[in-house]
Amino acid sequence: MKNIKIAYIGGGSKQWARVFMNDLALCSDLTGEIGLFDIDKEAAVRNQQIGNNINKQPETVSRWNYVVYDSLKEVLCGADFVVISILPGTFEDMRVDVHYPEKYNIYQSVGDTAGPGGVSRALRTVPFYEEFAAAIEKYCPDAWVINFTNPMSICTKTLYDVFPSVKAFGCCHEVFHTQDFLCDILEEFTGIKAKRKEIYTEVAGINHFTWISSAKYKDIEIFDFMDDYIAKHFEEGHYEHGPADSYKTDTFAYANRVKMDMYKRYGVLGAAGDRHLAEFMNNKWYLASPSQVDSWKFALTTVDFRIKQMNERIEESKKLASGEIKPEVKKSDEEAVELMRSVLGLTTTISNVNLPNRGQISWLPEGSIVETNAVFSNDRVVPVTTKPLPVAVQSLVRRCSDNIDILYEGIKKRDKKIIFESFVNQPLCSSLTLDEARSLFDEMYEKNLRFFQKNN
Repeated sequence: MKNIKIAYIGGGSKQWARVFMNDLALCSDLTGEIGLFDIDKEAAVRNQQIGNNINKQPETVSRWNYVVYDSLKEVLCGADFVVISILPGTFEDMRVDVHYPEKYNIYQSVGDTAGPGGVSRALRTVPFYEEFAAAIEKYCPDAWVINFTNPMSICTKTLYDVFPSVKAFGCCHEVFHTQDFLCDILEEFTGIKAKRKEIYTEVAGINHFTWISSAKYKDIEIFDFMDDYIAKHFEEGHYEHGPADSYKTDTFAYANRVKMDMYKRYGVLGAAGDRHLAEFMNNKWYLASPSQVDSWKFALTTVDFRIKQMNERIEESKKLASGEIKPEVKKSDEEAVELMRSVLGLTTTISNVNLPNRGQISWLPEGSIVETNAVFSNDRVVPVTTKPLPVAVQSLVRRCSDNIDILYEGIKKRDKKIIFESFVNQPLCSSLTLDEARSLFDEMYEKNLRFFQKNN
């Protein structure tokens, strides 16, 4: 059994931390220390108590030492892995991202990656990541860094720009849900009940705007059934984790109608959920109004909902920490622990990952952060070279990828003019006049200025 130290930046996480701790508790060949660091120390202490309670459960096969640290330096020293999962700012700051654009009839279903919300959130996030990257270079330069924070692409780009030899990759589970969707299609046409890990998907693009050009179960190409499936299910939709109308009660659900609509046009499948895919498109296509969103059968996730959910999770965390609720130790469908095991040489895994482009996508610039499959093995993550997507799709992706690179340059230089060029070129801003775009941008920029000036 390997003994390792994991530094968890954002270790007060109310959701993902528990998933991660459970998966580690069920990993029979890893043990060691999980260092928790969070500006909300009280939340990190709760996760320490939850971790200690997980250690006591009979299902647990690997018991970890949970330590709360007071500084970035302390948690990073001696780390073999650094996991970063933070909320940049607060949900009140996120209200700027999601709801300020509504004054101009710009609606966002997520608001954390693309569109005006993605730009606004990046203003807060990049300065934190500049600090993280510099500290990792100083205190644990050989550690593997796993990023889960959005905007995924610009976070990963910051790590590599500040610390070029960093061993970092960005993980996103959006492709996993689409693999579940593909399993449902396979079962309907063949009767085969496959698990998502048995579906090999060829993926290429950028985070939350990644596209699948082939999906195979053994030698069966699932795309061969796609036209018939869409013809049958397009109107009512299909959700891989529940009824097609789940979006009416679950703000994170969707009916895959956006995904199917894109496939009808381009012959390749968007790999993210509809809530993310819609935000990379012209704002009149799927997000022109709440009623149009409803017609496409997904939902607008409000900040008020997120605050309510956060408060519920805090209450649950308190009960788990005190022992009032017994932790349920079960394996999730996430792959972080498997990827860690792979770079430690314990196994080999192929999964989708965000990395700098080193030729794995020939039609995007070198150095841009792209999402493709990669092979995880002994101290290596090697991206898989992709085949070209249809030219029309390349054009859509290239615009959004360039926007990320321009935005990063602007934030790095603390240059408001450059940042605005990325903002105004967001597809969701396509209905704005230049004066409207400038007015909205100025308002959102000023609200984030205290973060943007960090490390300046």
